[in-house]
Parts: sequence; C-alpha cells; structure tokens
Amino acid sequence: MKALEQFMQKMKPKADGKFPLAHAVWDGTYTFLFVPGHTNHNGTHIRDSIDLKRTMIMVVLALIPSLLFGIYNVGHQHFLAIGEMAEFMDKFLYGALKVLPIVIISYGVGLGVEFVFAAINKHAIQEGFLVSGMLIPLIMPVDVPLWMVAVATIFAVVIGKEVFGGTGMNVVNVALVARAFLFFAYPTKMSGDKVWISLGDGTAVDGFSGATPLGKAVEGGVEAIPSIMDSIIGLIPGSIGETSVIAIGLGALILILTGIGSFRIMLSMFVGGLLTGLVFNAVGGNPYLEVPALHQLMLGGFAFGAVFMATDPVTASQTAKGKIVYGLLIGIIAMLIRVANPAYPEGVMLAILIGNVFAPLIDHVVVNANIKKRLKRVKIA
Repeated sequence: MKALEQFMQKMKPKADGKFPLAHAVWDGTYTFLFVPGHTNHNGTHIRDSIDLKRTMIMVVLALIPSLLFGIYNVGHQHFLAIGEMAEFMDKFLYGALKVLPIVIISYGVGLGVEFVFAAINKHAIQEGFLVSGMLIPLIMPVDVPLWMVAVATIFAVVIGKEVFGGTGMNVVNVALVARAFLFFAYPTKMSGDKVWISLGDGTAVDGFSGATPLGKAVEGGVEAIPSIMDSIIGLIPGSIGETSVIAIGLGALILILTGIGSFRIMLSMFVGGLLTGLVFNAVGGNPYLEVPALHQLMLGGFAFGAVFMATDPVTASQTAKGKIVYGLLIGIIAMLIRVANPAYPEGVMLAILIGNVFAPLIDHVVVNANIKKRLKRVKIA
C-alpha cells in the first residue's frame, strides 16, 4: 500500500494545470484509496479517519446482500418463466450477465458526470454518487434498456443534485429521481406484466405472468399474491434489489450497528404503513384494501425504501422528533397511493419523494417548538 501511495503522489497533476479533469480524477481515486491527510482550516472539525467516502462505502456494503440476491432472483425468475430447470450457478450467472451491465452503466455514466462538474467547478470529487450508483440499478426492472439507465442517471445527477449545488445540497433522493424520470418518461418500460422478468430468447410457459405481487392483486385478488414467507424470502418478480426482505434486513442491521442509518426513520415508516394498512383492512372493498397490513410491508419496494431511501441523511429530516414524523408520513402516503391508485400499485417511490420535500418543513416546526419551550422555561426562571 505504501508503494501504491508513493506512485499516486508521483502521478499527482497540478490542481491549476491545463487539465483540471485529470486532477479531479486523480483526487477522487486517491481519496477513495487513502484517508486524506488534510483537515479544515477554519471552523470546528472532527479529527477522525472516517470521512464521507468511507461512510458511503459502508452503505454500499449494506447493499451487497440485496445485489447478490437480486442477481440470483433474476436468473431464478427467468428459468421459471421459460419452464426450464437450472442449477444455482446457472441462475446466478444468468442474473449476473443481466444485472452487472446496469451497475457498470450507472457508475460509469454517473461518475463521468461527477468528474466533469468537478473539473468545471474546480472542486474535489463529491462522494454521494458512490451510493446512488448502486441504488439506481437495484430499483430498476431487469430488462430496462441500458441507454435508458444512462439517460436517467445523467438526468438524476444533473437535475436532481448538481443544479442544487452538489452532494449535500440536493432536495430529493438522487436514485429516486432516476426512477421517477423513467417511470414518467417511458412508462411501458417500467410497468406491465413482463418488465419484471427477463425472458431472454425463451418463450414463457402458458399462463405465466410477470406482474409484480401487488399487480397480481388486481388480476386475481388477494389469493393471487405470493405467501408472506415467499415475500420475505424474495423469490418473486420485482425490481432487482427490492424483493428479499431478508437481504434488506441484513443491510439494515449493518446501517443501524454502524450508526449510519436512522432506526427512528425505518421503524416509524413501518409503523405508519402498518397502522394505515390495518385501517384499510377494516374498511375493505377492493383487492388492495384487503391485502393484510403486515403482508403489505413485505411487498414491493416498501422495505427497501424504508432502509435505503427514506434514511438518506441529506434528504431526510435531521431532528429526532422530525425523523419519527417523517417516517410516519412516508409510510402513510405509500399505503394511500397503493390502495387509491390501481394504475400504480407501488407508492413507495412517490411517498419518499413527497417526504423529502416536506422534511425541511418538519424540521422547521420541530425546532421552532423546541425554541418556544426553552423560552417559556427562561421566562418562568
């Protein structure tokens, strides 16, 4: 490692040289491999080896279980759809050939845009896309065209983040901006019976449907939905990384133990969704309302959104009480969208984006309430 660091130092281009992009690439690579030796020159700072890059890398590590399971599930659903038996490695390799190109395009295009903006603005590479680059593939259908992934990634980085000032300044979750862009720009590629299954060159067996479990509720009622155990394991159609609650739970455990993910947001979002689901179960009237509340939380992108999207430290509420209100709001809105809009039987994406928009207002109300309480104490004293 010492030799590598010395080599990197020898290759260091000048920050004010003729090729600012070269310095941006070098700086991003160096600080990814090594802890930078500089600190802030003004204001308060923490002397610690943990920086934003390493925080982001920890989130990426938490996403690995969902990625690996998603790769296997893509292959499993493919062979199930065409009616063929296959071994574990055959399924995994097929899934890898489908999923890894999406990951490569996401990182390649996204980091390319980051490098360009770093060179233009003459600042260091911003680390936020380390996570967004992994989140974008995991919330996509497996057969989404690669050029669409590239276009959505460019839109998300430029419009969702850079126009607001870069990492730490974005108002909404960058990965969800990419998903929303594709959903509204190319709806036929993001919804429908077959987009969630990679059929390849094979022909699906008679009677096979690639609809998501929530989509099947409309087609065949509650009975058509996979069992709650199948939903927890995740061997069901859906976005690449959103189907397995077990894999998502492993990631949640990593985020909570390292203090990176907010347990308040995760728990309150599940509580909000559960309570709203119980109310809908009592009302009844259509297949969505009749899906058991606990089962609702295991379906679609609810668990994935609660763990990896709603907890985004930039776009989520920052105050302790605000995080609880924020999580409850997202859980309630997600269930409302699911049952009130049969054309869009998911809801989590839009619910989190709405929560992102309201997060500053929630924190503002909480902080003002705390100020008023303290002023009352001062007056009494």
